Amino acid sequence: MFGSRERLYNSWVRDHYRFLFRSAWALTGSRTIAEEVVQDCFELAWRNMDQLRDRRLARAWLFQILRHEALRSLAEPNVPYDEEQDHRPGADAVTALEQRLDILRSMQKLSTMHREVLTLFYFEDMAVSEMAIALEVAPGTVLSRLNRARRALQQAMADSGAGARAASRGSAETAEIVELPRTGANAAARDK
Repeated sequence: MFGSRERLYNSWVRDHYRFLFRSAWALTGSRTIAEEVVQDCFELAWRNMDQLRDRRLARAWLFQILRHEALRSLAEPNVPYDEEQDHRPGADAVTALEQRLDILRSMQKLSTMHREVLTLFYFEDMAVSEMAIALEVAPGTVLSRLNRARRALQQAMADSGAGARAASRGSAETAEIVELPRTGANAAARDK
């Protein structure tokens, strides 16, 4: 029914759509723009799929395309984050939503470069080596950007009072992103 080209493309959409959409939303700050950016990304991927030499790197390659499209779309004004569009459940839905909104609002104040590394590392759980490929920089540069992005996020949250609210609630997610570097056997194994 479908040729190998169509099967490959369909597998990309199936396997990477959610990752690309979340990344685009974090980078652009708008659900609507994110949807357009992801559509443009897949269109470009379809037209240029012969450029991907190693199919194991499809996620990083698709992110490169998405990143270029998101940066291009940033020339237009951003729509602020709308909490009504975020319907993720949590143990304590209200507290979890407030924590996530504090982080996302503060992230929107950061530069695109800082939002990229924080999104890929914390929200998409991408390894540093894969981030380096996706961002077209050295792994050491990724680590430097990540360190600066953590500091910038911590400052943005402190300026808005979000950091104090998160500390009073004992937010593990916020503490991990804002204060603590990733630790543990899983993180060490992934980042090799």
